[in-house]
Amino acid sequence: MQNNFVTDAINLRSYNLSESDKIIVMYSKDKGLIKGVAKGVKKPKSKLGARMDLLVANKLMLHKGKNLDTICQADVLNNFRKTRQDLDKIFYSMYVTEVVHNFGTEEDPSAEAIYNLLYKTLNTISEAQSKVEILLAVIKFQLKIMIETGFSLEFDKCLKCHNHIGQETMLLVPELGGVICSNCASSVPYNKKQLPHKLRDFFKTMSVNDFDEKSEYEQKANEKVCNVTFEFLKEYIEMKSAKKFKSTEVLSEVSIA
Repeated sequence: MQNNFVTDAINLRSYNLSESDKIIVMYSKDKGLIKGVAKGVKKPKSKLGARMDLLVANKLMLHKGKNLDTICQADVLNNFRKTRQDLDKIFYSMYVTEVVHNFGTEEDPSAEAIYNLLYKTLNTISEAQSKVEILLAVIKFQLKIMIETGFSLEFDKCLKCHNHIGQETMLLVPELGGVICSNCASSVPYNKKQLPHKLRDFFKTMSVNDFDEKSEYEQKANEKVCNVTFEFLKEYIEMKSAKKFKSTEVLSEVSIA
């Protein structure tokens, strides 16, 4: 029986296990969420050391244990270095890792797609030249992770009357997971937000395009539009999550180099 396995994984969380050891929660390309013991990682001369910091992608070798696996070896694939020099980049990177932590599962059937999405998002944030570029990367991530986890938003048809919505102002209803037409607004008891059709088209384009593809909507997007979009999707994702979000609490765990 093979007791060791190799996988690419991104560090999401860490917990103290003993005076010198930590438990690292990671999202892996092959298995989804995994946990591993990093023995001696808190010692100054640890071979694992900074490889076990949050927001680091590693190629790992782990030893399969009865209850917890042990991290035997880690080779850095990307430490997203530029992120650690910018508080905005740190915050949004911590946010996307928390989304993956909250929605990811062990032996996740979508593991490779979610890992690749998380890696691309973290790398794009790290290399971003502006706040708008950071937000666009995170918005794409938000829309695509919801598709991968089965919570994609409906933008084409009214969720009440099921009629197609064209070039008209509609209303976003997070509780329903999509839009309703203005005719149905009074009969829907939930919180509603006006959504012009051009902003709807921005949502749709970002969700279906390849991550690296830049649409005309992205080229025209400003920080205000991106902030509104991010906050709506953040609210929707938090509503669908079984776990509470703690992004601001873990912010202090990532040191600025």
